[in-house]
Formats: sequence, structure tokens, C-alpha cells
Amino acid sequence: MRHKESEYMHWAKTASRARYNLATSGVGAFPLRELPFDPGQLEINGENKYGYRPLQQAIGAKYGVDPEWVVEAAGTSFANHLAMATLLEPGDQVVIEHPAYGPLVDVARYLEADIRRFARREENGYAVDPAEVRRALTPQTKLIVITNLHNPSAALTPEAVLREIGDMAGSVGAHVLVDEVYLDAVYENTPRSAVHLGPEFVVTNSLTKVYGVSGLRCGWILAQADLARRMLRLNDVYAATAVHPAELLSVAAFQHLERLRDRARRIVEADRGALSAFLDRCDGIAAPRTEWGTTAFLRLEECGASAGTADWQSAGRLPACPTCDTFFGRLRQEYETSAVPGRFFEMPHHLRIGMGVDSEMFAEGLRRIEAAL
Repeated sequence: MRHKESEYMHWAKTASRARYNLATSGVGAFPLRELPFDPGQLEINGENKYGYRPLQQAIGAKYGVDPEWVVEAAGTSFANHLAMATLLEPGDQVVIEHPAYGPLVDVARYLEADIRRFARREENGYAVDPAEVRRALTPQTKLIVITNLHNPSAALTPEAVLREIGDMAGSVGAHVLVDEVYLDAVYENTPRSAVHLGPEFVVTNSLTKVYGVSGLRCGWILAQADLARRMLRLNDVYAATAVHPAELLSVAAFQHLERLRDRARRIVEADRGALSAFLDRCDGIAAPRTEWGTTAFLRLEECGASAGTADWQSAGRLPACPTCDTFFGRLRQEYETSAVPGRFFEMPHHLRIGMGVDSEMFAEGLRRIEAAL
């Protein structure tokens, strides 16, 4: 029977809110009033058979690819679903990183794929080790799935490593799906998209995490034109057309992307400074540190090390940790603070926190986590 739900998304919608909300995954909302746009240009309906051409052109121009390579999607999550549904048949083998963003694994389960995992290890800063990918790869592999920046740790995978993985995929006739929704949170010397690394690569992204316009649901897939056409035709099963007012506002956002990104950058960098100070002084928390991204993945040291590779490979998902569950419940109820429990990333002794919303709120939330420990 198909896996038909996302435990993480249900938690995010029903139990993540708190006065000091560190369970966010993207930056704070960019106010519509600050977006240079004439509301008189909004229309309910517009021309959109297989994508709104001005938006496809704007996305293509950002990445230096033909608009025919661009597939519109409602946010990165649906972009991932559409890409994986196009590339996989039931029983096909997919190799996914661990720890992984829960909905990525949920989609693969829903599609009835044969799921294998490769480890991103905390002692290596959650970097992708090509040797780990090679161990998980088989001649039956159809797809390798990576997030870059890594969700939840914000670790960056260099282009050289991605090329090596692309070579592995090519050797067995597989594709590499790279979710780049956090990549633009590398504010200096932002790496180019993996879509340029070869025909094996398919990239997903959106304006939802780094730019503060999540409500527009402006997401996309980048793939070579023949594959993009297959995705567009499959999308006929899911939807007729996109929401046109959101497309118009998304085009306006693309015209001012640096303005949107710079507004959030100031908050993210202030929050990262507060996080660094917190990690320096707090004995009960450990985490690899990055210079970029809007998320961080912290380990609760008193709960011990995370489970070994064999555990999550065989079990598919790990049981909750009662001690950690008690901590998260007390953190929310007594300290009015929320963070994402690591069990949603198959790492029950961890938590993910988000930066870029409100620096005063973030700093107080960290102080309350420290007090709760």
C-alpha cells in the first residue's frame, strides 16, 4: 500500500508554532508593499498552457538556460514530487541521502520506489562523501537525491563532488536530483546550479526559503528540454494551470531578487552570530558550523550519539526517543519555544532550527533552549 502522508508536514502545520518559533525553514516574509509592482497590473486569468512564458524566461535568465528547460511547480516540494514521479516507476531504485528532509523520502515511498540510503556523517560536517554514494549505488539505480545546501545542516556540496556523483549516475543510466532551494543562501560566491554539470542532473528550487515570498508558491524544475516536456505532460494529471496573480507577482520578484535576498541576509547573518555564541557557551548542544544557509542541525549531547547506519537502513524510519520527545514538549509548553525534532530527519537526538525571521526572537529562543537543557 502506498505511503500517503507526511508526518513532518502534519507536525509543521499543527504543532510547530510557538511564541519563539525556531522551527522555521525559510526567512521572514517580504512585505508586498515593499515590492515595486503596480497592483493595477494584476489579472485573475492569463495565458498559460504549459507555463507562463515571462516567468519561464525570468527563471531561465537567472540560470543561463533555455526557457524550454524550465517547468513551473507549486514550490520546491511539488517540484520534487513531479520530478521524481517523472523519473521513477514503482519498484525503481532511488538512492537518498541520510539525514534527509522527511518529505523527500515520503514522496519516494508514495511512488513505491525501492529506497536505498547513503550517509552524510556528522563527524564530517554532513558533507557528501562520494564513497558513501558509491556503496549505495547499484546497476538498478535510477535516481540519486541530494539537497544542496543540505537540509537540515546547511552543508555545501562542492561542484567537484557533484560531478563525481554525476559520473557515477551516468555509469548506470541514472539521474541526479539536486534540491537547491537553500543554495542562494550562500551569499558570497554563490555556486552555479548543478543543472550545468551534465544531462544526468535535474534541479529543483523555488522562491520560498531564501527570498521571503513563500506564499507565491513559485517553484520550478530545471531539466533538459526533452525531459522537461515529459514533466509538463505529467503535470496535466495534477493541475490545469498555475495561479496567474502569483505568476505576475513572481515575475516582479525576479526583477528585484537581490533586493529581496539582501533584506533577509542581514537578519540571517545576525542570527548566525547569535548561534555561534550560543554554541560556544552551551555544553549540552553540539553542531557542525557553516558560514551559510538558514538552518542548523544541533545534537542534544546528553541523549548520546545518533543511531548507526544499519539501524535506519533496515528500519526505514527510527522510533522516537522518549527523552527527546519530553524535551521538545517541555520546550514548547514551559518555554514557549519550538524547534524541529530530529526524528523528522531520522535523527531523533537532534533538532533543526531556522534563521532569518526576527533576530530578537531568535536570540531569545536560543536562550530558552539553553534554559530548558
